[in-house]
Amino acid sequence: MPRYELITKSGFAAQAWRRVDSYAFAATDAVAPLVVQELAKACVSLPIAFIRQNDVFVPHAVQGLEPGRNLFVVNGKWVAPYTPAAYRGYPFALAQGDGDDLHLCVDMDSGLVGAGEGFDQPFFDDAGEAAQPVKDALNFLQQIHRNRAVTQRVCAALAAEDLFQPWPLKVQGPDGERRIDGLFRIDEACLNSLDADALHRVQQAGGLPVAYCQLISMSNIQTLGLIQRKLAEVKTRMPEMSDQIDVDGILQRHKSSLPEQDLAPAENDNVVNIAADEGDFDLSAFVKPRQND
Repeated sequence: MPRYELITKSGFAAQAWRRVDSYAFAATDAVAPLVVQELAKACVSLPIAFIRQNDVFVPHAVQGLEPGRNLFVVNGKWVAPYTPAAYRGYPFALAQGDGDDLHLCVDMDSGLVGAGEGFDQPFFDDAGEAAQPVKDALNFLQQIHRNRAVTQRVCAALAAEDLFQPWPLKVQGPDGERRIDGLFRIDEACLNSLDADALHRVQQAGGLPVAYCQLISMSNIQTLGLIQRKLAEVKTRMPEMSDQIDVDGILQRHKSSLPEQDLAPAENDNVVNIAADEGDFDLSAFVKPRQND
C-alpha cells in the first residue's frame, strides 16, 4: 500500500526524488480509472469498461483477467502502447485540503524518494520555491482532477439515457470457464435507437465520443488473453527465460497477423481464451538476451 505524505518545505528541503523506472507499483491493478480526455488514445490499445461506483459509472482500463494481476506490466515494464494517466503522475498524488484546496503528496514507500546518489530531482530550488518538475507534476494531477468531474458529468448523461449494460465477460482456461462480473459497456442497440432529442442530449454532454471509444476498445480484450497465454507458455517451456520475455514483439506479431476488422465489437469480445493459442509461433524469437550475454 502506498504511504503518501504532504510535501512541505520543512520536510522535503533536504530530500529529492527520481522518476519512475518501473511500473511494478501497478502490477497488481486489474483495472485503472480513466478520464474522458484520454479515452481517444486509450481505446486504441486498452480494453475499456465502465465500473459502477456508488451509482456513478466510471470508465476504467481493463488490465487483467483475475484480481491482483495487471497483464500490461511484465517484469516491471509497461508493455501496452498507452499508459493510463492515473500512473503517469506517480509517485505524486493529490490530497483534498480545506474546501477545494488540493495539496501535492508523494508516496514515501515508492523507493523514489530519498537523499544522496540516484535521487536527482530536488523538491525545492535554491530560492526555496517548488522545483519546476514538481510544479509540472502538480499541474498534471490538477488537470486529471478537473477532468474527473467532466468524466462524471458525461457518464451521468449516458446513464440518464439508459445506455449502460452489463458486459458478460467470460474467460476460458484449462480448468473450464469462469465469469468476470462488475463490468459495463455501452448498449450499442440502445444508442442507435435514441430519438432525436435524446441523441442531442448525449451529444451536447460530450457522450458520443465516450460511447464510441468504449465500443471500439472492446476488441482489445483479446490482447489480455494473448499476453496471458504467451507468458504461461514461456513459463512452461522456457522457465529460465521468463524474466526476458519480449511482450512488445509478441504484440506486434499478433497485430500484424490480424485481418482488417470492422470497428463494431464482435461476438467474441465477450469471451477470452487463455487455454490455447491457434497459430502458435516460435517463442524463442521473442526472448530478449540478458544484458551480460
